[in-house]
Amino acid sequence: MRFQWLIGTKECAGEAQIIGDQIWFHFEGRTFSVPLTKERVSKGRGAGAAQSDRIKSPMPGKITKVLKKQGEAVTAGDTVLIMEAMKMEYSLKSEVTGLVSDVGCHIGDQVALGQILMKFEVKTENIS
Repeated sequence: MRFQWLIGTKECAGEAQIIGDQIWFHFEGRTFSVPLTKERVSKGRGAGAAQSDRIKSPMPGKITKVLKKQGEAVTAGDTVLIMEAMKMEYSLKSEVTGLVSDVGCHIGDQVALGQILMKFEVKTENIS
C-alpha cells in the first residue's frame, strides 16, 4: 500500500505493508518496522477482516529459502519463505490455511518491497 504524510511543509510518500504484528515501510531507500498495537490493527483491518491469500515482500531483500512448493498444503502460521534483508533473516508466514497456488520467487532472487512472493488457495474444509 502507498502512504503519504507531511513533515513540516514537506510532503512525503512511500510503500508500506502489514505483516503479522508489524508494519513495514520503505522510504528514501531505507526500510523501517513499527509494532502494531491492538488499536492500530483494529482500525487498519477491521474486526473479522479476511486474512491475506498472498505474501508480499515486506522490504527489499534476497530470498534464502523457499519452504513450500506449488500444490503443497499450508496451515495459518506456517513459515513458507525466508528472506535476508538489512543483514537479518526474516521468516515469512502464511496467514491462511490452504494450498500454495503460486510461488513467485526462487532461492537467490533479489525482491522488491511489495513484490508478490507466494499466493494461496484458501481452504475452508480439512486438508489431508
